[in-house]
Amino acid sequence: MSDLLLIDDDHELTELLAAWLGHEGFVVRACHDGGSARAALAGRTPDAVVLDVMLPDGSGLELLKQLRSEHPELPVLMLSARGEPLDRILGLELGADDYLAKPCDPRELTARLRAVLRRVQPGGGSPASANTRLELGDLSYSPSRGVAMLGEQEIPLTVSESHILEALLKQPGEPLDKQALAQLALGRKLTLYDRSLDMHVSNLRKKLGAHADGRPRILASRGRGYYYAP
Repeated sequence: MSDLLLIDDDHELTELLAAWLGHEGFVVRACHDGGSARAALAGRTPDAVVLDVMLPDGSGLELLKQLRSEHPELPVLMLSARGEPLDRILGLELGADDYLAKPCDPRELTARLRAVLRRVQPGGGSPASANTRLELGDLSYSPSRGVAMLGEQEIPLTVSESHILEALLKQPGEPLDKQALAQLALGRKLTLYDRSLDMHVSNLRKKLGAHADGRPRILASRGRGYYYAP
C-alpha cells in the first residue's frame, strides 16, 4: 500500500477522496492547513502528496517550495479549485509533478497517482536499468538515486525531471517525440494545450544550465521533440 498525504482545506472533499483512495489501496492521511501538513511531513514522509493551491493559513505553492527544498524526489500532485492557467504554470514551475483542476474525477486522480508512483520505483517506467549510470561529458545521472552530477555538484531532480533527463541521455543528439517523452515523464499522453512537459523541461534546463561554452544542453526540434545536445 502507498502512503498518501492529502492536503486540502475542503473537509468534505478530503473525506470523499480518502474513502475512494482507501478502496483503491492507498493509506490516506488528510491535513487541512499548512501547519498540520508540515507537522505530518516532519513525522513521516509519505510516498506521494496531493496538495491544494489554496490553504487557509497560506499558499499551497509556498508549501510546495518547502517540499521541493526538503524532499526534491517526493511526488507532488497539485489541485486547484480555480483551475487558472497561472496556478498551473506556477505549480509546475515550482516542481509539481502533475496538476488537476477541482472538482476532479477520483478515477483520474487515482490514475495520475499510480502513474507517478510507478515512476518512483527503480526501473518503473524508466528507459534504463536502475543500476545503469548514464554519463555524457561533464554530466552524469544515477537512475537509482534520481540525482544528476555536474562535475562535483549534485543536482537533485523531481521524479518527472529525472525521467526526462534519463530518456534524453539515452539518445543524445536525437530528438525524442513529445508524446513519447510525456509517457515516460508523466505516465500519460499530453492533452490539447497541455504544457506540463514543456514546464518540466524548462525546470530541468534551469537546473542543469548551459555547457561550459555557453551552448544549451536541452534543445527543441520543431515538430520532432526535445533532445540533449552533447
